[in-house]
Amino acid sequence: MADGAGLIERFYREIIEGGNLNLIDELATDNYIDHEEALPGQPPGKDGVRYFVDAIRTAFPDIKVKTIEASVAGGNMEACHVILTGTHRGEMAGMAATGRSVEFGTTDIIRVEDGKVAEHWGTTDNLRLMQQVGAIPE
Repeated sequence: MADGAGLIERFYREIIEGGNLNLIDELATDNYIDHEEALPGQPPGKDGVRYFVDAIRTAFPDIKVKTIEASVAGGNMEACHVILTGTHRGEMAGMAATGRSVEFGTTDIIRVEDGKVAEHWGTTDNLRLMQQVGAIPE
């Protein structure tokens, strides 16, 4: 579904990279469900998306989408793999900034309802991310 492809790309480019948190209300349904608690203490629904984006942009203020690859869509579902890059310049999950550059992947599946994201399933390569900032030995 073309709408789904546009929604994921807009999320990463305009919200994660660009910091436009106001778009969350435009891109997600009021009863949005996120099946991934990406960060400890992340609240449910759209508040959780805001929490996640704020935390990532605080930790990696220069975060960029390197690639959006393997994007597939059908019916009201879409899946893709995204590679993000950034510099650890802010606190993340209790860890002080290290100044290290990171590159990590995330895989997302969304269900689209009336042109908005109704549900999200995802995984982020947190192990690789934590290794790159020195929180976990490689």
